[in-house]
Amino acid sequence: MNKYTTLTLTALLMTQLPVQADPVRDSILAGFATQAKAEDAAFTAFSAERGKRLFMEQHAGGKPKTPACTSCHGKDPRANGKTRAGKLIKPIAVSKNPARFTKKKKVAKWFRRNCKSVLGRECSAVEKGDFITYMQSL
Repeated sequence: MNKYTTLTLTALLMTQLPVQADPVRDSILAGFATQAKAEDAAFTAFSAERGKRLFMEQHAGGKPKTPACTSCHGKDPRANGKTRAGKLIKPIAVSKNPARFTKKKKVAKWFRRNCKSVLGRECSAVEKGDFITYMQSL
């Protein structure tokens, strides 16, 4: 088994959910899993339920105009969202937008920007993995 196959299998096992397979997304999740394990030896798997809570809940640490992911993405990740300026945001759910979470640079950029806006800080590796796992579950 080569390194790439191992990373893909690890990502699938870590999420424990049926996913729309994409080698880059699987690699991104495997990287977050490795980071999460390094940060917390007790880490075992990503959780769609934790990802859903992160997406839906109001947070106090970020910008007042964006207290939740739903501020722009709406309550249904399968539907279009809108930026505060009114610009369309394509669905974030992988089932409706299979290109989501398939470009490492874009994933890093949007997590960095949106986590700071909503939470007032960078997201942890577990939060990122949970979020993607939730978006894959829809």
